[in-house]
Amino acid sequence: MNFPKNFLWGAATSAYQIEGAAQQDGKGLSVWDMMCRKPGAIWRGQNGDIACDHYHRYPEDVALMKEVGLQAYRFSVSWPRVIPDGMGRINTKGLDFYDKLVDELLAAGIRPFLTLFHWDYPYELYLRGGWLNPSSPEWFAEYAGILAEKLSDRVHDWITHNEPQCFIGDGHRTGVHAPGDKLDWPEVLKAGHNCLLAHGRAVQALRANGRDKINVGYAPVGIVKFPARNEPADIKAAREVMFGMWEKTMWNNTWWMDPVFLGRYPDDGLKIFENDLPPIGPHDMEIINQPIDFFGVNIYSGEAYRMGQGNRMEPVPLDPGHPLTAFYWPVQPEALYWGPRFFQERYKRPIFITENGMANPDWVAQDGHIHDTQRIDFTHRYLQALGQAIRDGVDVRGYFHWSIMDNFEWAEGFKQRFGLIHVDFNTLKRTLKDSARWYQQVIARNGLES
Repeated sequence: MNFPKNFLWGAATSAYQIEGAAQQDGKGLSVWDMMCRKPGAIWRGQNGDIACDHYHRYPEDVALMKEVGLQAYRFSVSWPRVIPDGMGRINTKGLDFYDKLVDELLAAGIRPFLTLFHWDYPYELYLRGGWLNPSSPEWFAEYAGILAEKLSDRVHDWITHNEPQCFIGDGHRTGVHAPGDKLDWPEVLKAGHNCLLAHGRAVQALRANGRDKINVGYAPVGIVKFPARNEPADIKAAREVMFGMWEKTMWNNTWWMDPVFLGRYPDDGLKIFENDLPPIGPHDMEIINQPIDFFGVNIYSGEAYRMGQGNRMEPVPLDPGHPLTAFYWPVQPEALYWGPRFFQERYKRPIFITENGMANPDWVAQDGHIHDTQRIDFTHRYLQALGQAIRDGVDVRGYFHWSIMDNFEWAEGFKQRFGLIHVDFNTLKRTLKDSARWYQQVIARNGLES
C-alpha cells in the first residue's frame, strides 16, 4: 500500500516530557513543575526534572531521528524556558536552545513542526490567574510573536495549541493534569474561551511576525465515533454522535473545533452550558476564527455506533477480550479511517495526524533488543486504515507517530512507554526498538508491504 508522493512521515514529542533541565539556564517554572511537587499527583512521585535530558542530548536525538528516516519532527517549545515569567524578559539561552535544535533538524533533512503550547504554562502567569485572566490571549500572542521573529525564517509549520480538551478539561475541571484545579463550569468555560482567543491571537502574531511563508494549524484531540457497519444508517449515527454535545463535559469535538474552523460555538453546546457561559465579546468569534492552513488532530482510539430502533444512536460494546493497550485504551484502527473522513467533511482543511501511537510494556530483552511486536501490529493496522481513507479521497498530508522516544507521561510518570526508541531512565541510554526499524522501512518505501 503506497502513500501519496509528498506524504510526510514523522514523529512527535513535547517539551516537558523530554527536555529535562527544568531549572537550568534561566528557565522559569511551569505548572507541570508545580504539579510534580503535589503529593500523590504523579505516579510514584516522579517528575520531569530530567526526563530524557533532551535539552543536553538533542544532537544525539536528532541523529537517531535521521537514522529512523524521519522526514518531519513535531516538537513543542517550553514557554517558560523562553520567557521565564511568561511575559516580558526573554531568556536568550532558552531561545537559543530552540534555534540550535531547528538548525540541527534542518541539517539532518528533517522538517520542523513547532507547537507553541503543549501544556507547560508559565507558573508566574498561573499566579496571575492563568487562562482565567482576560489578558492571557495577549500574553500568548506576545510569546508567539517572539518565536516567529526568531525561527520563522527556517520553521514554516506551526501549531498553536495541543489538545485543549486535556489542558482545560483535565487541568481545570478534573484536576488530574496541571495545574490540578477542580473548578466549576463558569470558570472552566472562561478558561476555555480565553484559550480559544489565545489561539486566534497567536495566529495573528505568527502571520504578523513571520519572516517567510508559514503554515499554521491547530491540534485538538480527535474524539472519534465510527459506524459499526459501513451502512448509511450507522454512518449517520456515528457522525451525529461525533459532532454532537450531549452532556456537560470538555471531552468533545465541536466546542473546541467549531469556533476555530466555523466561527461559532455549537448550538447544542450553548444550550447545555447556557447558565455557565462567560461573557463573549462582539468580536471574539472573529478573533478565534482566523484563517488557518491545516487541521492537526491526535487520534488514538474510537468508539463504534449503530442506528438502533426508533432512530436511537447506540454505542456498540466491545467484545470480551477486545485488544487493549497498556493504557487500557481499545485498539480501534477504524478511528484512523472515519476520524479524518468525518473531520474533513465538516471542516474542509488538509489534515495531519499529529499524534497516533500506543503505550506498551516494553523492556530490553536478554539479547539487548526491544521486541515491541504489539506496537508494530498496532501501527500497521492504523496506517492501513489511514491509507484507505486517503484512497477514498481524504486529504491527509502526513502522519506523526507518538512518540519518537519513551518519555514522562504526565500523571502516569514513566510508567507508560509510547516511544519508537527505548529510554533507560537511569542511564538515559537510547535504543531503537523493533518498531523503529519497522517504521524506518515504512518511510523508505513510502507505505506498507501489505
